[in-house]
Amino acid sequence: MSAEERIRHVPYEGGEKESLHVSLDRHRDVVVWKLAGLDEERARRPLTPSGTSLLGLVKHLAAVEYSWFCETFGRESEPLWFDPYAGEDMVATDDETTESILAYYARARAAADRAVAELPLETVGTAWDGRKVSMRWVLIHMVEETARHAGHMDIVRELIDGTTGAYPQL
Repeated sequence: MSAEERIRHVPYEGGEKESLHVSLDRHRDVVVWKLAGLDEERARRPLTPSGTSLLGLVKHLAAVEYSWFCETFGRESEPLWFDPYAGEDMVATDDETTESILAYYARARAAADRAVAELPLETVGTAWDGRKVSMRWVLIHMVEETARHAGHMDIVRELIDGTTGAYPQL
């Protein structure tokens, strides 16, 4: 299978749920690709005054996948070993590796995917701040959140080694 064939495309005539989910998956795949080929030091290197690193962004995205898709709808979520409200979700600690953070992100994605598959778009849950939100809103929000951070990752990766773009060169 060619690289072009491996890239999922939002269906031109797909249903709403399928289209939103594929859009989210496309951005999730970019997030994972941004770490490809990097050693531990470069993956965790902060390159902005705020301390943004590639691994920190992936850790954050995993935490928000669990929060929005699982906790919002009363579904099982992996316990956090860090405090996201203290900004600990944006930092990879010395004992967290690229492999462990990517595995955490994969588990969060799988849990989120189960919620998306099993719950209708109209399902309403309670967000971390008490707001009532629908699965539709969460999918839209997570497409926005993941795309935003994938863009940050593109800039950080370019600063590391000059690599840019949403996908490997086809």
